[in-house]
Amino acid sequence: MNNEDKKLVVIALGGNAIKQAHEKGTAEEQFKNVEITCEQLVKMNALGYKLIITHGNGPQAGTLLIQQEEGKKLVPPMPMDIVGAMTQGQIGYMFQNTLQNYFMQKGKTIPITTIVTQVLVKEDDPDFNDPSKPVGPFYTEEEAMKLKEEKGYIVKLVKPNVDKPWRRVVPSPEPIKIVESNCVQALVDAHAIVIASGGGGIPVMKKSDGTLAGLEAVIDKDKAGNILAQEVNADIYLILTDVENAKINFGKPEEKPLGKITVAEAEKYLAEGHFLAGSMGPKVTAAIRFVKAGGEKSIITSLSNAVDALDGKSGTIIVK
Repeated sequence: MNNEDKKLVVIALGGNAIKQAHEKGTAEEQFKNVEITCEQLVKMNALGYKLIITHGNGPQAGTLLIQQEEGKKLVPPMPMDIVGAMTQGQIGYMFQNTLQNYFMQKGKTIPITTIVTQVLVKEDDPDFNDPSKPVGPFYTEEEAMKLKEEKGYIVKLVKPNVDKPWRRVVPSPEPIKIVESNCVQALVDAHAIVIASGGGGIPVMKKSDGTLAGLEAVIDKDKAGNILAQEVNADIYLILTDVENAKINFGKPEEKPLGKITVAEAEKYLAEGHFLAGSMGPKVTAAIRFVKAGGEKSIITSLSNAVDALDGKSGTIIVK
C-alpha cells in the first residue's frame, strides 16, 4: 500500500493514556502508561494507518500549576500558556522516546516528532467568564470546597458516581485555527508520525498588529483535535478515553452504550443533555463537528478497544 493510499487518523488520547486517576503521576508511572498506549499505536501503524497523535494534559498541567503556586516564594511562577508549552514538551518526549524504542526493536526506522503547537482563540470567548475545563487532580466535595475557600479555585462536579468527582476548572476557549497545521501536514507528507496540539495547544490571540500573544487558559484537546483533523484533511478522528462507548442515561438504570450512530442522532442526544460538559460532552461535540466538516467518521472508545473500533467492531462510531 502506498503512503498516499493509507488513511490518516488523528488520535486524541485521554488522560488515562498517560496518568491513571489513582496514581501519583511519577515519571515511572507515566512512562508505563505511555508504553501501553504505544503498543496500540504500533498496531495501528502495522495496519497501514498514517498517524497524528494529540493528547490531554489536564493532570500534568494541574501538577505544574500547583508547583508554580507552591514555589513562587523561591522562583517566578509561569503563566498558564507557558505551562501548556512545558507539558507539550514533557508528554511529547515520552511518546517520541517510547515509540522510537518500539520501532527500533522491530527493525523499523520511522521519523517521529513533536511540534510545540499554538492554537488561535478569541480573547472575548465567553468561557473566560465561566470556566469549564478540568485540570489537575480529582477531589472529594469537602476537599474541593476547602480549595475554593483557601486558594480561590473555581471547582465543578465533573464525574458523578465516583469517590472524588470534583476538579479545579479553568477557562477553555473555543479553538479556531491550528497555527502550525502546515508544518504538521508537511511532516505527515514526509511519512512521519507527528505529535501535535498537545493539551489542546497553547492558546494564543491575534493582536491588532497581527502578532500572537498567549492567554491564561487551557483548550479542550478533543475540540482542538477536531480542528487539527480538519486542517490536515484526516479521514478518521479517533477519540480515546477510559470507556468503550459513549452512553445515554449515564449512571441510570436505563443506561445504554451507543454503537454506530448518525450525526443527527448524536446531536439529538447531546441536546438532551446525556453528555456531561466536563467529560463526554466535548468529545461528542468534537466528533460531530469533524464528520459535519467532511470527515469519514469519528470514533469514541477506550484505548484497549482502539484497533477493533477502527475496524468497526467496537466503540461509538459517528457517521453522516
